[in-house]
Amino acid sequence: MDVIVIGGGTAGVATAYQLRVRGHRVCVVEQHATVAQQASYGHGGLMLPTPLDVWFGPQMLRSRRPAKNGMLLKPGLSPQVRRFAKQLKASQEPGLYARRVRALRPLVDASRHTLTSIEAQHHLEFEQRAGVLHVFRSARDFEHAADALALLVEQETPHQVLSAQECAALEPSVPEADVAHGIWLPYERSANCPLFAKQLKQVLDEQGVEFQFGRRAIGIRVESSRITVELVPREADAARRGDIDAMVADAVVVAAGAGSQALLTCCDVSLPLQPALLHALTTSIAHQERAPQVAVVDTVKRITIARMTDRLRIAGAPLVQSPRRRAATGGGADALREQAIGLLGQAAHDWIPGAAKISAGHAWQGPKLLSPDGLPVVGALAAGSAGAQPRVFVNFAHGPGAWALAHGSANLIADCVSGVPPELPAETLAALSPLRFKVPARTD
Repeated sequence: MDVIVIGGGTAGVATAYQLRVRGHRVCVVEQHATVAQQASYGHGGLMLPTPLDVWFGPQMLRSRRPAKNGMLLKPGLSPQVRRFAKQLKASQEPGLYARRVRALRPLVDASRHTLTSIEAQHHLEFEQRAGVLHVFRSARDFEHAADALALLVEQETPHQVLSAQECAALEPSVPEADVAHGIWLPYERSANCPLFAKQLKQVLDEQGVEFQFGRRAIGIRVESSRITVELVPREADAARRGDIDAMVADAVVVAAGAGSQALLTCCDVSLPLQPALLHALTTSIAHQERAPQVAVVDTVKRITIARMTDRLRIAGAPLVQSPRRRAATGGGADALREQAIGLLGQAAHDWIPGAAKISAGHAWQGPKLLSPDGLPVVGALAAGSAGAQPRVFVNFAHGPGAWALAHGSANLIADCVSGVPPELPAETLAALSPLRFKVPARTD
């Protein structure tokens, strides 16, 4: 089949790889000059989620103050953002939280296997590091993670609960005086997400996958036997005339991150997703002896500090704001952005003091599409009154913490496109499907 993948981030590149493995002819359409230039570019480095760091985890929104939970929520008068925040808070309810973690686990396992296979087959080196240390400032914060810790035990995830002294012994860069407890995950990993995407893109070049860079998709038309993707034309004159370019395929996968929503409206599909601005600081290591050897996660604030050779990546501080304010700032520098970057700098000062000169770091912000239940959105679309659209697929909203989920999701998409029954259990498929947001029809 001819398949167009819209989006050249981690999800798009992963999807293209799995489709090509199954023999499909693939074209990736990406508006930037190369792959991994938006949310993938500033990713914090954690490869896979655990019950401690899933987006809907037990600390999320526990406090309204960003200094406490690391999230900047500014809904303004937007009912959409307020509704999203309410749904996100409801997802913390212990029963819902546990069910979602259990439903996500098969995808985590599939993603781990898929990524390890790609890594070994193509001998990729993308600054991988084993070990993730979650740190807690107080005994109370640690108590709030009891549900997550119980799920680690239930799922037999290798881990150790550490005292402050044991945290400092394991990772000397972390000051013992500022830690109450830690949880050590020896087999979880951090790595350089955009570097991996670029290396995989080179593999795809050799396998004959076509990349159309500098092309922005603006529409999808589903016809009787084919699907048309509309693109902004390359020529400025054509753009002024209102002309459009078009590409035709048998199937389309939308993996455009925060840019996906506008494309879905063309298929008469509306999902309750919310764009957020994620933030990152990347800085050179100033003192090797003070720099962490493993990834350190401030679990309450959802801030990750990951080492990438001679650099540190400090990431987190999601900003969810009203569409009006987002449009007014244009994603540029303003007080909220400075507040977010300040949270990252403070986390570095707290957990790895003196390791890097934060003031000289490169600050980044980029959009990320989030779902109200914190789970990825993966599968075939349903197009309103037109019924099912089994040839339009989606692969996005994998959460701020873990990019390797996109690879397990890509496997699922490739199976569906190829007509192969997915190996994931029905509960997981239902939890990931975009159909889960559909409001049941009234029967009275």
